Order: sequence, then C-alpha cells, then structure tokens
Amino acid sequence: MKNKIITVQDIPITVSMADEVDYICITDMAAAKSDNSRAADVIKNWLRNRNTLEFLGTWEQIYNPGFKVVEFDHFKQEAGLHTFTLSVSDWIGKTDATGLMVKKGRYGGTFAHKDIAFEFASAISPVFKLYLIKEFQRLKEQENDLKKIEWDAKRFLSKNNYLIQTDAVKNYLIPVCNYREDLRWLPYAEEADVLNVALFGFTAKAWREANPELAKNSNVRDYATINELTVLSNLESHNAQMIREGRDKTERFEILKEIAEYQIGILSEAENISRQIGEGERDGQIH
Repeated sequence: MKNKIITVQDIPITVSMADEVDYICITDMAAAKSDNSRAADVIKNWLRNRNTLEFLGTWEQIYNPGFKVVEFDHFKQEAGLHTFTLSVSDWIGKTDATGLMVKKGRYGGTFAHKDIAFEFASAISPVFKLYLIKEFQRLKEQENDLKKIEWDAKRFLSKNNYLIQTDAVKNYLIPVCNYREDLRWLPYAEEADVLNVALFGFTAKAWREANPELAKNSNVRDYATINELTVLSNLESHNAQMIREGRDKTERFEILKEIAEYQIGILSEAENISRQIGEGERDGQIH
C-alpha cells in the first residue's frame, strides 16, 4: 500500500492506496477524541453500535459480492446488547468484509475505505468530519494535478513524435503523382493504425465502433495509460526510421509489435518493483 499523510486538526492521518482504492487509518483518527480513550477502544465501541453495523453491512452488500450476509445478520441481531463486543478482525474474518482492514507494525492500524472512514469521523465529531473531507479532497486534487501534468507531457511527446512519423510518410510513402489530393490522408491513417494494432491490438476504427459514445469527442489514444503513451512515442520514432530505411509494412509491424510488448513489460515490471520497494520500506519498520 502506498502511504500519504494528511493533517486534520493537527492530527496526522495516514491515507493508503490498495488496488487503486483509498483507505484511511481510523486508528489515527481515533486520536482526535477529546477523552483519554485508547484508539482500539474507540473503534470497538463504534463497531458494536447497531447503526454502525447496518452502515457497514449495507456498504459491503453494495460493493463486495463475497460478503457473508448470514454472518452479518447474526452480528446485527446481537448489536445493542450489553454483552455484545466485536473486533475489526472478527468482523473481517467472519463476514469476509473488505471495507475495513488491519495492518500490523509501526505504520499499521485499522484502515477503512474512505466511505466508511468518513462515517467513522462522525463518531469523532461533525467538525472533524468536515475537516477530514476537506483535507482528503485536497490530497486527491493534488494527486490528480500531478497525474494530469505527467499525462499531458507524455501526450505532447507522442504528438511530437507523430509529426516525425508523418514527415517520413510524406517523404517516403506518398508518390506525389499517384495519389489524388483527397486521398493523401490514407497513408497517414494506415501508419497510425500500424502503431495502434502493434500497441493496443486494434485499429482506430475498431475502437470507434466499440466505443461510439466516447468516439464522438476523442480517440483511443486519449484513453491510453502513461506507460502506453511512453511506448507509443518510442514506436513512432522507430517506425519513422524504418520507413526511411524502406522496410515494408509487414516487417515493420512485426518489429513494432515486439518492441511494444517488450517495453510495456519492462515498464509494468518497474512499477511492480517500485510498489514492492515502497511496501518493503514500510514493512521493514514493523516491530
């Protein structure tokens, strides 16, 4: 999990991302209680409340197809009794819930999906909840701005390299006397699709037919990942060079497809290694 810290009313709170989903540490949030209760007690008291269980159970039934409803109903019947207690571990273990998770170690604690974390914040105070939402939104806006800058940079690079490719097409693939003026776009489109198929596995036309609503205002490359756009810019340079060398389309396609598969694999592996290192650094500090 990738960890980031937000500060809510002078309390540092860990925000982690697991499988592209944000989880907020409610153990950290429990420190905002004005009394001297331990975080574990605050969470346990919140969890044994009937309204809390109904909220958690409803959330799980909406988002978690593996949730054990029968076990949930048993807990709900017991909720409110003086003898009823429930730990986060028991809740997860017996219902296969995914909205809460427990992490061990120095940077561990109980983490909740953001929807549930906001609900937990209500048990702290309405004011705390508002500040939590505000800081969380600020964090996500900051992340989105960084992603957009990176994506725009890669898109700009791929567009620049596309100019290199179109120049090669114009100078080496279009015999001036053999094409009518209104058909001069065909070689450019064909070369673009050589790259589309090599990288994405389908032509621009196939994507438009499969995504008619999206195709009204965009194209397949607008939905490419950062890694795909990085590889695309490399393919355009390679293709332009091979066009200048006089290689035929079939040969170029096979080479480009091999390059695309190799580079996507390398970038994906690098992402996994980076993620593992981040998790290792955190786990390495576990007591």
